[in-house]
Amino acid sequence: MRTHRAFTLVELLVVIAIVGVLVALLLPAVQAARESARRTQCVNNLKQIGVALYDFHDTNGRLPSAYHSQPGGVMGAADPDTGEAGPGWTYLVQIMPFMEAGNMRDSLNLKLPSWSPLNANVVQKSIPGFRCPSVSNDSITYDVKADDGTVLAAFARANYVACAGKMNVWDNKAADLRPFADGVFFRNSRIRLKDIADGTSHTIFCGEQTPSHNDSTWVAIVPGAATCPGPTFPFGHCDLAAPQINVHVGPGGDDPPLILPPNTNSDPDAMFSEHQGGCNVLFGDGSVRFIPDTINQLVWSAMGSRSGN
Repeated sequence: MRTHRAFTLVELLVVIAIVGVLVALLLPAVQAARESARRTQCVNNLKQIGVALYDFHDTNGRLPSAYHSQPGGVMGAADPDTGEAGPGWTYLVQIMPFMEAGNMRDSLNLKLPSWSPLNANVVQKSIPGFRCPSVSNDSITYDVKADDGTVLAAFARANYVACAGKMNVWDNKAADLRPFADGVFFRNSRIRLKDIADGTSHTIFCGEQTPSHNDSTWVAIVPGAATCPGPTFPFGHCDLAAPQINVHVGPGGDDPPLILPPNTNSDPDAMFSEHQGGCNVLFGDGSVRFIPDTINQLVWSAMGSRSGN
């Protein structure tokens, strides 16, 4: 009579251990492949934004402003701390007609402040081309709040912010910020490509932001809002409203002055991504480069300026 030999407990444990080791070896490779695909999509998003910026320039003879402020009337009085008022629409809203999002832009009442209840349905919609798939927080909206926690609006998230240059100029109440901002995008900016003396291939246009660092949006800047650090930096300080679409590279008005390479600082007004080791950055020639967080700080600062100084 034949007998059938079964696995012993030791043999079964050995097999399980071997399978566990193989999974442990393969899982990081799978995760790395997935992150590589996500980072590639993030690069493509920035490239599409770059194409739209050039199309906007071809149509209007200038690049869009980081965000639009027009005090008076329905837009409200200028904020006493920043000089900002409605409507607040960002550069991403301004380029939407050039990114096959013209219908959504047409759904906005641009003659009203961005936080008007009549715009509420549209400003809470997510736009995939403005979201980096590597971002772990997949919530659609966030509450725009004042310093005291008062909710001023609810806006859809986005992960791509524009560079104002070296200085953080959002606390400057001047009607014309051009004498103070040496970058390409800032409040009511009207920079032309020919104004970029250092050459577009050496000048930062846009980069990444993640909710783990601080909230950012495609919609608008609301006067009186605060931009506070995300859960990664619970002890960081809050800033004014503008860093929800506008960042700088430093050195700014800090004491001591700081240069802010990507992924290295808790300040809400610096670029930050969830990619390991750096951040995707769109340059003025339309190229997207992965900038490591170990970049020479003087080089990073010079690339933020349209003059390269």
